[in-house]
Amino acid sequence: MGKKPADEEPHVSGQANKPISQPPHALPHATVTEELKANTEDGLTEQEAKSRLDEYGRNELDDGPGVQPVKILIRQVANAMMLVLILAMAVSFGIASYIEGGVILAVIILNIIVGFFQEFNAEKTMDSLRSLSSPTAVAVRGGNTVTIPTAEIVPGDVVELKTGDTVPADIRLVEAMNFETDEALLTGESLPVSKEPESIFDADIGAGDRLNVAFSSSTVTKGRARGVVFATGMKTEIGTIAAALRATGNRTRPVKRKPDGSAKPHRYAQAWGLTAGDFVGHFLGVNVGTPLQRKLMIPACLIVVLTITMAAGTKRMVERHVIVRRLDSLEALGAVTDICSDKTGTLTQGKMVAKRAWIPCVGTYAVGTSNNPVDPTQGDLSHTEKPPTAIRVENENTDEKGGKSYEDLLDNNAPLKDYLNVASLANLAHVHKTEDGWKARGDPTEIAIQVFVSRFNWNRERLGREESWSQVAEFPFDSDVKKMSVIFANKNTSKNMVFTKGAVERIIGSCNLVRLEKGAELTEMTEDFRSTILENMEALAGQGLRVLALASKEYKGETGGDDTAYDRAAIESELTFQGLIGLYDPPRVESAGAVKECHQAGITVHMLTGDHPGTAKAIARQVGIVPSSDAAVARDVADAMVSTASAFDKMSDEEIDKLPVLPLVIARCSPTTKVRMIEALHRRDCFAAMTGDGVNDSPSLKRADVGIAMGMAGSDVAKDASDIVLTDDNFASILNAIEEGRRMFDNIQKFVLHLLAENIAQACTLLIGLAFKDADGQSVFPLAPVEILWVIMITSGMPDMGLGLEIAAPDIMARPPQSLKTGIFTREIIIDILVYGIWMACLCLSSFALVMFGFGDGNLGTNCNGSYTEICDTVFRARATTFVCLTWFALFLAWEMVNMRRSFFRMQPKSKKYFTQWMYDVWRNPFLFWAVIAGFVTIFPTLYIPVINHVVFKHTGITWEWGVVLVEGFLFFGGVESWKWAKRIYFRRTAKKTGQADLESMVFSRYLNSDSVSSGSEGQVDEKKAG
Repeated sequence: MGKKPADEEPHVSGQANKPISQPPHALPHATVTEELKANTEDGLTEQEAKSRLDEYGRNELDDGPGVQPVKILIRQVANAMMLVLILAMAVSFGIASYIEGGVILAVIILNIIVGFFQEFNAEKTMDSLRSLSSPTAVAVRGGNTVTIPTAEIVPGDVVELKTGDTVPADIRLVEAMNFETDEALLTGESLPVSKEPESIFDADIGAGDRLNVAFSSSTVTKGRARGVVFATGMKTEIGTIAAALRATGNRTRPVKRKPDGSAKPHRYAQAWGLTAGDFVGHFLGVNVGTPLQRKLMIPACLIVVLTITMAAGTKRMVERHVIVRRLDSLEALGAVTDICSDKTGTLTQGKMVAKRAWIPCVGTYAVGTSNNPVDPTQGDLSHTEKPPTAIRVENENTDEKGGKSYEDLLDNNAPLKDYLNVASLANLAHVHKTEDGWKARGDPTEIAIQVFVSRFNWNRERLGREESWSQVAEFPFDSDVKKMSVIFANKNTSKNMVFTKGAVERIIGSCNLVRLEKGAELTEMTEDFRSTILENMEALAGQGLRVLALASKEYKGETGGDDTAYDRAAIESELTFQGLIGLYDPPRVESAGAVKECHQAGITVHMLTGDHPGTAKAIARQVGIVPSSDAAVARDVADAMVSTASAFDKMSDEEIDKLPVLPLVIARCSPTTKVRMIEALHRRDCFAAMTGDGVNDSPSLKRADVGIAMGMAGSDVAKDASDIVLTDDNFASILNAIEEGRRMFDNIQKFVLHLLAENIAQACTLLIGLAFKDADGQSVFPLAPVEILWVIMITSGMPDMGLGLEIAAPDIMARPPQSLKTGIFTREIIIDILVYGIWMACLCLSSFALVMFGFGDGNLGTNCNGSYTEICDTVFRARATTFVCLTWFALFLAWEMVNMRRSFFRMQPKSKKYFTQWMYDVWRNPFLFWAVIAGFVTIFPTLYIPVINHVVFKHTGITWEWGVVLVEGFLFFGGVESWKWAKRIYFRRTAKKTGQADLESMVFSRYLNSDSVSSGSEGQVDEKKAG
């Protein structure tokens, strides 16, 4: 392997390995060739190629340190929580508590194994990227065309490309003929990109708009080309993505310097102090991970409960088309405030479909919603006599006549038939039905048009078979003329016809005739009518459609011979304008509903796409990402809502932070733009999820708090960089993941509340119980140590797991995201913990006092904490009563925590089972039900089995004291139900004060005037918390 040069300065996107005067896309190809010292005729000599290979290194992605299992294993062991567990295990074995030590050892092993394999799989991302490299390439060396390994391509090589090739490096095109490449994996653009070698672009233009460059790992879909290699290996665009994936961030805090670059000694000390603090915080886990992991400080015994809860959530998500690659991403989803979504293949179907067709003398035809873009039998056809401009202005289609068969629409409609002839025959795509359904092959745009004509049974194959049309000549699409034409002969009429489609501006410039009224003669095309056509084109484009024009004429010249024998310019002139067709990449049927549900859940959706700004905004408006009207939006906010990547990337971080709002739509997006968007959201204290499917999404997927990849259309790179994978590629499945994340977040709150309330009850009971003194002046414990351990490890453990398996509350997706600042410990949770804990402690102490002093003789005996004697009988009975009460309270509280606000007896407020609904509710979660029953049953062996009761638990069997337990149980239920009733009253009154508003006004309220947003940019999180 050749040596690789040291990176003296950061590589600029679009530049050569060794930077030249301007990025190649900003220079004429002759200048690029000269500065790279290349030869477009003879290529490099073998000697020069070898020299450059030694200088620049092989054309491969950097291996980096590779996957290092030992380091991964060390990271699993060397963290604060694991060391605490190891210490606890050592202490347990040291004091001969072998059972506790064995349990802790099992937890340690389980966490190390699961964590190791999760991180090991994540390290395979670079291997997936490397597999995208092309194995061979055709280059010109010493005047000869040779096939060489892609790894040996060097800057300055002249490379030849043809249809089906994988581009071996970043290439500045020198010549091209009908040349198109598929750059979906790099730019997210769903359509093949037509290249323009002679064009020159601004130096800072995005990768998706560099039409004179062919990018490494893109695929040639049409035509042929020649070009000069200017970037190889890690200097290519895909190499930049690989470098971004490997970036781990600077672990050293920067030194604050003066404008002249100098810094005082205390600034160095400050930087190193902060760096040391970051290291300690990272080791302790207080500044890494999800908000819950940073905020949640739980006893070690709950790690198992937390792990099992997440594992159960993972299993449930598989049934809901979501694969969880990292367990902590599930609870992280509950805190997501913003989703940054790619458009192509995520919000949309990733396939073109003809949406509208306008024929001047007939009107506009529209196609209804379809789940399969290549199936012409799906989606209703409708018609209105209005042009697209009228439909756009009125923003409705109320006059469209739907439900008609294509036979009715074709009846006595010669203009429609002429239009369909052009659409069907000036088209190379094939759409046909097989045993497995409808299939299509060809260019996505032509497939969409062919599907449209097939809705009228006007398929190209049928016309050739039944209507006696046969092709005479073909003039493929050319990037200069931006038209495609064919000549067809009709044996029935003995006429030859020219059919042309292409860019609207080019087509209408070639037309001189048009039919303005049905049944009327053709009339001259005027400039006013050309303006009318352009207005209708803008109307269709405003709906997110890509618009093409169709035209035709009778050809009276000679036919036969090669296509080059025809005068193309003459053939494509003096045409008759037939109409416009609007195509678009349709949103998934579920996307609009999914975005609406996101808004109801307090989640903002951002679209980051490679499409044109107009199309992107139109699609965003269709699915509800941006407001339906800009009328009420302040101008500065409207400008900020929709942006282009070039404009966004030009801004510094400080300028982005000063924006009144972050963009809801960014068009012509590059990988760097997506990462910067994620980082901008982080600076505004937002918790961001990123969805994507291509290589271009991988850095942002990894940088996001939750990365969501597409399982069907997604690349291996995107999947490996993600936290969760959608198996059905459906944006709506993200809601399933978010709902599951919130469900688990709720359940974690429930079992943490349950456990900590018990801990407070135990602590208060023991601390206050120190006031009970025996004859020797020693405190008598109301609860023995083993009793406390039993309640924590046995009685509470299983109900806590049961709470982790509870189903989602009905209103879970109508709440705002969980606050990142408070984590699970909201004010309500903290107050609940104190109230329930103190109430249980009061009842436990009162039960001990009643048995000891109310009904007993009050004699606390001697050494009653150590052994049972006759004089300690009353103390042991009082202790047993307190133990049973605490056990009952823990079990009853588990059922009460199923819903933290609703009454245990009315958890389903709409139910008609007024007196029996609670029976159905406790059985709804069988695991929790049997855990509570087991808790009740296991009390009796501890009370009545000899030796176990006196020696181990330090209590004795009880008789009449069960009456005290029953009374205390009723008091506990009454207290908890009263507290919940008070909470319901409080929250009901709070809800009335907030009032109601329609969803769009609520979601976009911060965009409606700049005054509300300019002061605090993104008080977004606080607004979402308020609902």
